[in-house]
Amino acid sequence: MPERTEIASLGEFGFIRRLTQTFSNKNSSTIKGVGDDAAVLSYDGKQTLVTTDLLLEGIHFDLIYTPLKHLGYKAAVVNFSDIYAMNGTPKQLTVSLGISKRFSVEDIDTLYEGLHLACEQYGVDLVGGDTSASVTGLLLSLTCIGEAEKESVVYRNMAKENDLICVSGDLGAAYMGLQLLEREKVVFAGNPEMQPDFSGKDYLLERQLKPEARKDIIELLREKQIIPTSMIDISDGLSSELLHLCTQSHTGCRIYEDRIPIDYQTAVMAEEFNMNLVTAALNGGEDYELLFTMPMSMHEVIDSLEGVTLIGYMTRAELGCRLITRDEQEFDLKAQGWSMEKAINELKNQ
Repeated sequence: MPERTEIASLGEFGFIRRLTQTFSNKNSSTIKGVGDDAAVLSYDGKQTLVTTDLLLEGIHFDLIYTPLKHLGYKAAVVNFSDIYAMNGTPKQLTVSLGISKRFSVEDIDTLYEGLHLACEQYGVDLVGGDTSASVTGLLLSLTCIGEAEKESVVYRNMAKENDLICVSGDLGAAYMGLQLLEREKVVFAGNPEMQPDFSGKDYLLERQLKPEARKDIIELLREKQIIPTSMIDISDGLSSELLHLCTQSHTGCRIYEDRIPIDYQTAVMAEEFNMNLVTAALNGGEDYELLFTMPMSMHEVIDSLEGVTLIGYMTRAELGCRLITRDEQEFDLKAQGWSMEKAINELKNQ
């Protein structure tokens, strides 16, 4: 039996010390991190960016197939992604937990191993948080603080007619990874002797359980001295995020089905589930890729950006937001959005 230490045996401050003792500060803007009534941060005339996420067990994650270390990593990374989507750099993170009695100290240690790995990978300082008892399972509330030069911050509302629409990476893989995990969960519930079949599906599982924020794309844009006209990260699906950009920028758009980047494993899994591949890419969510717009004059520059795909362009608002299919039909984009509850219900209804 693995060692199990009751959280109450450490006391609140002993517990916090245990969770945070491996974190060290990396940023000069962190004057004081964990250990006082508040963190102390200093910025030299830069714009401060703040984002927060609330994650609830059974709503945002399922611990039947989500390892705690992966959960910690993902919870941090999705916050970092929001800062990158503003063309900023994440610097500090606070983590608050609601913990039920079924979790031991070692369980939360494992969660924090994932948080620590994410902070090390992205150069972010853990500077505080809180813990509380919970009667409904595990709850995580994370706040990320970032910085950016004033002239470099990118908003959602600055896209213009004829701007080109770009997306990083590929879409739909995280959603298909969730479908795979949910299927194997159902199989296991019916026959606990059955082992899950994940052969050849590593990429889909990683995109769902351990996504990455696109720090590399932001660094590439900075290297090329490119500032997008608008940007957002794809957490709720391409359709929803594109409609956010269009609504806030007062534009319409045209995107092309045959330009949407989709990985081979995603296509194979969609066929196995008898699902529409483009629908999964448009509405799947949790890809955490960057969706951004650029002036038409930068077409050749965009073509040279590794890991970036040009998928369409902005139009006048009155022309609406449309998907152009391979056979040149046009359909309205709909903000169907992503939620675990919706995804699971779709799987049960198949």
